[in-house]
Amino acid sequence: MIPGSNRDHPTFVRSFGYALEGFVTAVTTERNIKVQLCVGAAAVVAGVVLRIDALSWVLVVLCIGLVIFAELVNTAIEAIVDLATQELHPLAKRAKDIAAASVFTLSITAAVVGVIVFARAIALY
Repeated sequence: MIPGSNRDHPTFVRSFGYALEGFVTAVTTERNIKVQLCVGAAAVVAGVVLRIDALSWVLVVLCIGLVIFAELVNTAIEAIVDLATQELHPLAKRAKDIAAASVFTLSITAAVVGVIVFARAIALY
């Protein structure tokens, strides 16, 4: 496709289809995304049970979305690195490790937010 041209560019609806296909691929092939989705679902259940307030819901939903986003980006980076080289190259390892560290950092941050939100909800329950 020529940059700036609409020729051969997928329709808006088709673009959503590609995004959904990518999400399904990640869920069916990547263990960590399944773990993140289960933890997110558990947070939603806990939020419903504890009847958290609207602002707490915003924080929980943002954290879930950001962690899943980071896991998807990490998966894409790993796939690109694997496409670029099949050998065990130090730069390939560095890229993969740093991408994984970004998910880890965000997951820890989300867990801290979850502890604060749910500890407050339990105290008010």
